[in-house]
Amino acid sequence: MSNTVEDKSFKFAIRIVKLYKYLTQQQKEYVLSKQLLRSGTSIGANIAEAQQAQSRADFISKMNIALKEAAEAKYWIKLLTATKYLNQRESVSVLSECIEIEKLLFSIVRTSKANL
Repeated sequence: MSNTVEDKSFKFAIRIVKLYKYLTQQQKEYVLSKQLLRSGTSIGANIAEAQQAQSRADFISKMNIALKEAAEAKYWIKLLTATKYLNQRESVSVLSECIEIEKLLFSIVRTSKANL
């Protein structure tokens, strides 16, 4: 059974790891990129944890954490772009992917809370 948000967040995490490698190896940027690595890979980890939730409230909590991590990753991508570590072309695609995941998570959290 396919889980869209889980699949998308995993692919996003892979992309973030590759972006981290690029930022550290090519751009010699170590601080902001580490923050992006942590938040960008944490999204999928929290979604995976939510799949094993002990209750509906636990599920909502884990998905809400994933949503917060997506918002944080979005912030770091924007900051890396504003400080010229990423150019516009590099940031547009990864930022839109992050926003798509954020929207999916927001919808899941909202729907789950409504069905409590």
